[in-house]
This record gives sequence, structure tokens and C-alpha cells, in this order.
Amino acid sequence: MTTGRTAGPLARVPYDPELVDGLAAFLDLVEVIPLRADTILQNRAHFATIIPPMAVQAEGRAVTWEDRVIPGPPGAPDLDVTIVRPARRTADPAPAVLSIHGGGMVLGTRFFGTPELIDLAERHGVVGVAVEYRLAPEHPGPAQAEDCYAALRWMAVQADELGIDPTRILASGQSAGGGLSAAVALLARDRNGPRLAGQLLGCPMLDDRNETVSARQYDGIGAWDRNNNDTAWTAIAGADRFTDRVSPYTAPARATDLSGLPPAYIEVGAAETFRDEAADYASRIWATGGQAELHVWGGGYHGFHGFSPDAVVSLAANAARESWLRRVLRLGG
Repeated sequence: MTTGRTAGPLARVPYDPELVDGLAAFLDLVEVIPLRADTILQNRAHFATIIPPMAVQAEGRAVTWEDRVIPGPPGAPDLDVTIVRPARRTADPAPAVLSIHGGGMVLGTRFFGTPELIDLAERHGVVGVAVEYRLAPEHPGPAQAEDCYAALRWMAVQADELGIDPTRILASGQSAGGGLSAAVALLARDRNGPRLAGQLLGCPMLDDRNETVSARQYDGIGAWDRNNNDTAWTAIAGADRFTDRVSPYTAPARATDLSGLPPAYIEVGAAETFRDEAADYASRIWATGGQAELHVWGGGYHGFHGFSPDAVVSLAANAARESWLRRVLRLGG
């Protein structure tokens, strides 16, 4: 991988002008407290105030939902999950999505990712499961991936009861959730576990080293900049960070073999920290003969389509993701 160790400051890819207001809104709402080791708990408390509860998210929507407790990984605590179903069910088994939330593996809750599940349930009849995984630094990696993989195994075992098609389960997430979706795909392959239909890696957090050109371009600027990323990876990997002791289930970029993985959809902004590690991950999948669809959206900041939904580039990103979902989950209509 090309690193950003250059003699002088790096020029930055400019933001798409249509996205500038959305980026400002993102920073004003989400990143009001600089993320450092001693502010992780403050940031968690702040996140709790900006993530609407499930009852609010689902109000007036054509879905049903329930919370449930399921077995965690061997020797680990049970897991809280939320199951989202379409209000109108059919007799046919439904496609399913395992939703893994973002937040750098140090922040957030499963309800950060449930808006996607509500949308997919309404539009496509998808059954979604959002998992509450353990956070770092209290639980170093790969505890997060192990929790998410346990949720995937539970979905496959309970497919009949959940009314889902076990051949059409997708792991999906944004940011940390994208990185954890990649880790779940690696675990499922390596342990001969449930066969995923695909892995949707949205602006994925993949590499603890944080040394790419794009990471250095967005050092101290933008949404989830290099400083935030550095804080999170130190919390996740601790003293093992930067060494070969970091598990690929903690940082999927550490995997030496990306063969035999389910089809990947990898999307990222050109103007964000994770651009280069996402592109590198796609290239390494292609090198094994695997399937990866990579979209690097010009001028896009981290998570741009969420805070700038009406921008032309956001509409294009949403359409491309929708096309891939239809193909991979074999959605009709």
C-alpha cells in the first residue's frame, strides 16, 4: 500500500460544493467534542442524545420491530439485537441484512444503523437484524467482530423462525460497521460459517496503521479525520497496534488472503480519510479473482450521502448501491 510519508503538506481533494453545507451540519451535530482517549465517554453520552430511539424511528413506517437477547460468542456475554420486519409479510423466505453500526468501534449503538433496515424492510421486504456489539477500549478487538459474527450465525440457525432465506443474508455497515462487515466475511470464510450473499462496506474502517495518503490529507479536517481515527484504533488495538499481532478480524486490511470472499460493494468519498484503504481492499480482492464493486465518489466526505441526501453525487451513490443490492439479494420489482 502506498503511504503518505512525503516531505511537505499534501494538497487535499476539494469537497463537492453541494456537500459543503451537509459537512458543516455533520460536524456541528456529530463531532462537537474532539475524540481523544479521555473524551470517549463524553462522546458516547453525546451520541446517545442524537440517535433517535427505535420507537421514534419506526413511527408511521410500514414495519414491525422487536428487541431480543441472543447468545454471544463462546465465553462472552449475550447480545442485544433489534429485529426489523416489513409490516406485510409474504409466505416466501425474505432476504436479510445484518446491520453493524458505525462509531469507530468506540461509540454508538445498534440504533445508529436501524434507519437503513427500516428503509429496506419497507421498500424490499427485507428482514433486518441490528446487533449491539461490545465497544473498545473496554473490549479490545476482535471482540466487536466476534459479536457480529455470533449474530450472523444466530440469523442462519434461526432462519426458519425469522422467515429469512439463509442464502440471501448480507452483512452491511458504514465506517466502523463497514470494517466489521468485512471482518464478519473473513470469519465466515475461515470458520466455514454461514455463506454471506454479500458484504456492503460503506466508507469502511479497515486499517489500524492510518498512514495512507488520504489519511494524511484529512488530518485535522473533515468528518472522521485522521486524529479521530488514530484515537479509535489505539482504543481498539492497544499495544498491538502497528504490529503483526493485530488480527485481521480486528483490522481486515491485515488479512494476507482475500480470496473466497462474498461479493463486496465498497463505497467511499474521494475527500475522506478512508479513501485509499478502501480502494486498496477492493484491488486486493480483485487480485484473487474475487468480486468487488468499488465506487469512489468525487468530492465526497465521510458518510456524505447521509447528511447531503439531495446532492447530485449522493443521488448517484444511492442509485449505485440500490443496483448492487438488487443484484446480490435478488430483489424483485
